[in-house]
Amino acid sequence: MPIKIQSDLPACRTLEKENIFVMTEKRAATQDIRPLKIAIINLMPTKEITETQLLRLLGNTPLQIEISLVRMENHSSKTTDNSYLERFYIPSTEIFKQKFDGMIITGAPVEQMDFKKVDYWKELCKIMDYAKNNVYSTLFLCWGCFAGLYHYYGIKKYPLQKKMSGIFMNERTTKAEPLLRGFDDTFPIPQSRHTTLKKEDILACKDLKVLAESAEAGVTIIKSKDNRQIFMTGHLEYDTMTLAEEYYRDIGKGMKVPLPKNYFPTNNVNRMPTSYWRATAHLFYSNWLNYYVYQETPFNFTN
Repeated sequence: MPIKIQSDLPACRTLEKENIFVMTEKRAATQDIRPLKIAIINLMPTKEITETQLLRLLGNTPLQIEISLVRMENHSSKTTDNSYLERFYIPSTEIFKQKFDGMIITGAPVEQMDFKKVDYWKELCKIMDYAKNNVYSTLFLCWGCFAGLYHYYGIKKYPLQKKMSGIFMNERTTKAEPLLRGFDDTFPIPQSRHTTLKKEDILACKDLKVLAESAEAGVTIIKSKDNRQIFMTGHLEYDTMTLAEEYYRDIGKGMKVPLPKNYFPTNNVNRMPTSYWRATAHLFYSNWLNYYVYQETPFNFTN
């Protein structure tokens, strides 16, 4: 899927080197089609890295996508320069003037905090309320997953005794699910979190359905029964070295975090890890775009 982004966005150069079909605004304007409009609420501290990871996956199907990167107005980033955010991101209030085919709400390094103590919580709640009626399908990742489940359904998150980090195998819990079409019987999902969900809480909610779970990581993929909300506790978008970089960062800060499971060969941090979740990631995002966004959204938006 050609991704319509600003030509000077740093991710553009990276994706072009990988032969990902990137289309600049100028070329997109010459095509007489309506692109899918996808908003990315990027709450991760490593904004540029997360942009590239998500755009790489969104650019793997044959339609045109118009991306809007969204920043929180009530939060001052400590890791991304304001000039970068003002150049490439729209403020959150701008999305209320539009409708979107799809939306992605990323993880955030605030999962150990009470939701209501996060400085942009009220702002995010407004976005989630807006998305419920103005976005055909929203994908919630990691902390975004916990935030969405809590806001919409009152489902609580629970602290883990130690950080869950690594690659964990999953099994589907339902048959004939379009989101998992083409998946192997067991499939890997990277996890990097300090909190978890209780399956019984989700099963008690008649509007939710568990799609996949892991013997080690618990429930990992959930959807609303109207297909408008998809929740994933992990990070299929992660690059090969992302978990390693997080581990080195945490150890450098003096944090007592476990070695990521099923990741470093022979559990040796000096050996290069390899990705074995990339195919699953591409298939997941292609299925989401096709079955829950493209097939459902109208050609003409009504404002």
